[in-house]
Amino acid sequence: MKLRVQSERSDSRRALKLRESPTVMQPNSSERDDHAGNGLSLNLQPELLTRAPVAAAAAAAGPESGEVRVPMTGGPGESSGGASSRRSRINSHSHSHSHSHGHSRAQHHSNSEPDLDPPDSDLDSGEPSASLSELRCLFRWLQKSLPFLIILCAKLVLQHALGLAVGVGLFTTFLYVNKNIQTQVFLQDRHSKLQCIWLLLFLASSTLLLYYTFVTETLYRCLIFFSPTIEPLGFWEILWAVGVTNFIIKFLYMGMKCLILLLPSSLVTYRTQGRWLMLSEELGQVHQATAPAPLWFRYLVTYQEADGATGLTLGVLLALLYLILKLLGLYGQWTALLKTVRICLVGEHTGAAATRSQCSEAGDVCPICQGEYREPRALLCQHIFCDECIALWFNREKSCPLCRTVITEKVYKWRDGATSPHLQIY
Repeated sequence: MKLRVQSERSDSRRALKLRESPTVMQPNSSERDDHAGNGLSLNLQPELLTRAPVAAAAAAAGPESGEVRVPMTGGPGESSGGASSRRSRINSHSHSHSHSHGHSRAQHHSNSEPDLDPPDSDLDSGEPSASLSELRCLFRWLQKSLPFLIILCAKLVLQHALGLAVGVGLFTTFLYVNKNIQTQVFLQDRHSKLQCIWLLLFLASSTLLLYYTFVTETLYRCLIFFSPTIEPLGFWEILWAVGVTNFIIKFLYMGMKCLILLLPSSLVTYRTQGRWLMLSEELGQVHQATAPAPLWFRYLVTYQEADGATGLTLGVLLALLYLILKLLGLYGQWTALLKTVRICLVGEHTGAAATRSQCSEAGDVCPICQGEYREPRALLCQHIFCDECIALWFNREKSCPLCRTVITEKVYKWRDGATSPHLQIY
């Protein structure tokens, strides 16, 4: 009896320890043998049974998780076979618990994996949403600031209405006259003298009207490399004077081209006319490049610092840098001008007059115009073309139209009467 009472006390103590511990400890093999040999029983209470799955889950989550085996023994009269069968039932039960818990964990993990995809998709879809939000913010800002922008533009237009009108008028005049001069040059002997006179009068009236409007500023002095009487002569005033002067110089040399077109064809042939047109354009570009130099040099030398004192050191350095860049640019233009003068005086060595035998051997048909030869010219490669046709070709190309042999060193594109739209503002 005493032994039975002691064993029941030990069982009750062990049950109390199991209640207090968060997990169910697995008895070792010696304890299982002792329990089985002595016929001791372990009564599992309902609270312990509820904790068994939790303990099994904690044991399965560990790195050395094993099976929780709770030995169930009967009375002292039961054999070891009955104990082993009960242990096997407990093992299967605990294994089923661990398997079910593992399955639930796997299912939970599989269910959690799709939950990880939406953040990625959100991140991917976040860029378009961010760009759309930025566009919305920009649109809202434009919508809010549009009245202020309109008012600002209207104020600028009203304050500088005269300058804007002059700029638009000069540019449209240049485009109109330049296109008409090229058309008249292309017509060759069929060009209209009356149209050339009209263009000349239109350029002259536009120039006089401009200078009469700004007579107090004496902008015409910029044409002869003097400074106008604009006070104060700041950056924007110089830019304005240089721009107007550039257009006026273009108008002057375009008027010179109109005078060349008015000359009779008996005095000036088509080829000679192209040379003079090219020479006038080269002279105009040199004039446009040199006209702004005195204005910018004076502005840079008299550069004013923030406190109002004259910054002689910085101004002189800027003026020297400007002169160096200007001289480098003028050197290239001067070289082109000398080549053009040499061509006008000596002539182009693009070919010689072709004989009748050479024309008959070539088929008596010009490869360019597909007509009979008119003043045939034989190039260095012995191909024969009309003088006018090959002159028009060399306005854009340097090689022979048939064999692509290089005939000239430079493309003299200004022989068609065109004027460069480039503005020399520095």
